Amino acid sequence: MPKFIFVTGGVVSSVGKGIAVAAIGRILKSRGLSVSAQKLDPYINVDAGTMSPFQHGEVFVTDDGAETDLDLGHYERFIDVNLSRNSNVTTGQIYLEVLTAERRGDYLGGTVQVIPHITNTIKNRIWSVAETSGADVVIVEVGGTVGDIEGLPFLEAIRQMRREAGRENVFYVHLTFLPYIAATGELKTKPTQHSVNELRRIGINPDVLICRSDHPVTPEIRQKIALFGDVDVEAVIPLETAETIYEVPILLEESGLGTYVVDRLNLNAKEPDLTGWKDMVAKLKAPKDHSVNIALVGKYTELRDAYISVAEALRHAGLAHNLQINIDWIDSESLENEDVDQRLSHVSGIVVPGGFGPRGVEGKIAAAKYARENNIPYLGLCYGMHMLTIEFARNVCGLTGANTTEVDPDTQYPVIDLMASQKSLSDKGGTMRLGAYPCSLVAGTKVSKAYGKSLIHERHRHRWEFNNSYREIMENHGLVLSGLSPDGNLVEIVELKDHPWYVGTQFHPEFLSRPMRPHPLFLGFIEAASKVVLEGQQHELPLEEDALQSLEDEIQVGV
Repeated sequence: MPKFIFVTGGVVSSVGKGIAVAAIGRILKSRGLSVSAQKLDPYINVDAGTMSPFQHGEVFVTDDGAETDLDLGHYERFIDVNLSRNSNVTTGQIYLEVLTAERRGDYLGGTVQVIPHITNTIKNRIWSVAETSGADVVIVEVGGTVGDIEGLPFLEAIRQMRREAGRENVFYVHLTFLPYIAATGELKTKPTQHSVNELRRIGINPDVLICRSDHPVTPEIRQKIALFGDVDVEAVIPLETAETIYEVPILLEESGLGTYVVDRLNLNAKEPDLTGWKDMVAKLKAPKDHSVNIALVGKYTELRDAYISVAEALRHAGLAHNLQINIDWIDSESLENEDVDQRLSHVSGIVVPGGFGPRGVEGKIAAAKYARENNIPYLGLCYGMHMLTIEFARNVCGLTGANTTEVDPDTQYPVIDLMASQKSLSDKGGTMRLGAYPCSLVAGTKVSKAYGKSLIHERHRHRWEFNNSYREIMENHGLVLSGLSPDGNLVEIVELKDHPWYVGTQFHPEFLSRPMRPHPLFLGFIEAASKVVLEGQQHELPLEEDALQSLEDEIQVGV
């Protein structure tokens, strides 16, 4: 029988449940246990694929092609495990499954109700993670905040799981926030008390309370929370704001959470070994040899969670090279109206991440042009590869007006075109080329040297692709098609031979980067960018941006 840990949140949203789940997974894995994770999202969308990044942040893609919540990225990075579509469940998926069964007549004319039909379906999805992963422990995060109407079926389902799986195999963690009242100089526990009471009213008695705070949690406060929350004092785990999200597993372990969970669930676990993780965090917090300014040029930069995997992959690579990565978040739409040379003069590398639609496209193309002409390392991810291709076609191949048919369906030179398999599709949700696909690398190219092998598997999320009709002219003008699908039909990677690092990928390498195992392409990109610093080409960030970056680094707390 697998063990289940259910994590709920209270008081306020965005308190860091995803990081808590990931951190718990890491401390259990450090004890030799196999761990899987799942996110239960209360929204009615079937998945995150059709949601605006401004509302939902990044869409994280799994190997099997699921478009999921960004928290799965945290789970994968911390636990170092590849998850599947079973790991993200939404209200929309559950109701779609139940209604489809009802239309088939599976319920034999019975009245379909939230209990038992919806809750049973939720429980089935929870069990499916345990069965398919074979994990010793499955950690399940319930999205939203206790008290939200839309989350009630999920809470009822996890309440029933204690009876179904056995009380000895189920453990409830409730994460709350302790607000600080400056006028009195104290943390307030009353919101946490109310949150616990609401959870208990539903029928769930938390086994552990993790208390997020921006200030130290005193023993007296822990005693008070334990008394009114009806838990052991050892089960009140303070989690003060950390310097980096990767420090959270260490803080939770030092607070005794790992030992408490292992004892209560009677897990056959080894002694914890977080040595490698602690070394990584110590290196992350230590002074660096140099700082490297990287421009991230995108259309959703106002909400940085839209590119969270890209940002983390850059930091992972910087850590491997002992470099401080300063990300300059540049709105591609605003770049269309700026002096590009002046705006990008301080950077040592440019990343253009994924995206859709025409807004801000010309700013991304301008960034690609600046990188090519000034020998600044460039990494184009999916849409960023398309921008690289368009810029090269226009300004090197002489194909004036070249474009992607996504932006200009009537362009004379459609160097990026809709995939043949996509042309007959009308539904938008879940119909892109999604998930992990193989790619053969051309020997002697920069990317083959970076990977150190000839065949790779990377995760995709796109409808448009490099138009094969323009292969010959592009190659004749110096563009190297350095990665192809094994059958040679799809261009997966392009690069320039006589450039420090000018690479575009049709896939999203950021999804496979880990803090202790950075992605090869990000490693190669940051290595090339570091040489720009050493050669003295990088200028200092403007003072106000330096200050903003410093502030951002200080508040990396996983919320």
